[in-house]
Amino acid sequence: MADARSVVMGRIRRALADRPAAPEIPRSYDRSRPLGDLVELAAERIADYRAEVHQVGVDEVPAKIAELLAERGARRMVGPVDLPADWKVDGVEWLGDSPPLSIDQLDGADGVLTGCAVTIAETGTIVLDGGEAQGRRALTLVPDYHLCVVRTDQIVGIVPEALARLEPTRPLTFISGPSATSDIELDRVEGVHGPRTLHVIIAG
Repeated sequence: MADARSVVMGRIRRALADRPAAPEIPRSYDRSRPLGDLVELAAERIADYRAEVHQVGVDEVPAKIAELLAERGARRMVGPVDLPADWKVDGVEWLGDSPPLSIDQLDGADGVLTGCAVTIAETGTIVLDGGEAQGRRALTLVPDYHLCVVRTDQIVGIVPEALARLEPTRPLTFISGPSATSDIELDRVEGVHGPRTLHVIIAG
């Protein structure tokens, strides 16, 4: 006796037996797009998400990190094990993630500092893949504050350009502003699924 699935599929095949084959649909997708100044566009779009954006030269990154952490009164910061040494500014206790920090330790820190894999100018989206200066995913989901350094050579125009730089089997995290959600009445609540505050330093 045929099972239910075979019966249903058989009926569908019989119903479609005299129908012509579906036409081939030509598909073309943008792989790149002229968007003008990608750095300015990225800064504008990231800020649209209520993130705070700072543009500095590469050699000014440590000073800007120190300034932002001092403004927040941050004294204990999480950093991936391969965080650049000059980003670990004085006056802050740096919590390395080796051995891996517990959820309580991550939650108890004042924030996390990372780099990124790529940033999409059109959407204002920062992508992490667990690579250099990024650490594992929990580092940027548990602390309430995320300070992220984006190099200008990591900024691309549109999503396909970003995907071309990424390895799809890596743990990808797409960040479009601070964590936020809204209920059916559109009451916005921040910090539900990750950091409620995102500061971005664009360096280059």
